[in-house]
Amino acid sequence: MILLDEAARARLVDRFGPEVSPWCDALPSLVDSLTARWGLEVVSALAGNTGRTLMCRDRAGRSVVLKLTPQLDIAATEAAALRAWAGLPRVVRLLDADYEAGAVLLEGIEPGTQMVNEEVPLGELAELLTQLHSVPGADGVPAIAERLVGFFDLAERRWRESVVKDYVPLGVLHRSRAAATELATGGPTALVHGDLHPANVLRGPDGIVAIDPRPCVGDPAFDAVDWAFLPVSRGQHLDDSIAALGAALPELDTDRVRGWCEALAVIVAFSPLRREGPTPYTDMLLQMTP
Repeated sequence: MILLDEAARARLVDRFGPEVSPWCDALPSLVDSLTARWGLEVVSALAGNTGRTLMCRDRAGRSVVLKLTPQLDIAATEAAALRAWAGLPRVVRLLDADYEAGAVLLEGIEPGTQMVNEEVPLGELAELLTQLHSVPGADGVPAIAERLVGFFDLAERRWRESVVKDYVPLGVLHRSRAAATELATGGPTALVHGDLHPANVLRGPDGIVAIDPRPCVGDPAFDAVDWAFLPVSRGQHLDDSIAALGAALPELDTDRVRGWCEALAVIVAFSPLRREGPTPYTDMLLQMTP
């Protein structure tokens, strides 16, 4: 089995730059070492933007997931957050971690269907958000303002290297960064998933389960952004989408959700603009930017 095909390598280079190539070359030996240590058999490899995800079986035949990343703090903060969320049924369970190897070992979620093309169960989503944000923080997890620095730095690099600059003035990106930074310095705080989009929520045996956090400590409304935009991408109005979230989760600050949507709209537009150019959806996103 090919652990890292050319398309997957290209995604990692896009994310980390060409300096990630030695890590890619060393991946097979790293996988051999970790699978021997944890008694795993690799079944398949999944694409990822910050590393490689391997579906495995342990010695007892149970489904487990081995995640590897060249950026060691990604694995360390994920493991720290998952330990803080331990016991919450809507969050994937951490089995083990090796920070020096940039590796985390997770329970397998079955059937594991991503919620990308599924109807969003708002009641379950409300339970998920409530559970996530019931934890105030975790050691070693950065503040959301710190996370935004890397977030927008990466966006600006991609802006300079892609067709996005043909559609988005750099000033829009800078104003969006300022608006997001202002939001990050106020409001309530909790341990936030940080990357809670439908592909990172799976259908488990007892309902939806969150995976792949990029955790930070900050405004809980940040985790609602992708769920506010999801119905909009299907033709609904943002006000209606945010109102539905607020009805399912009354403690959610819908004004702050809207603020985050406006501040991050340009980032949400990046992937479709890079992939296919302007669409009515990207036009709508860019119209709401600061």
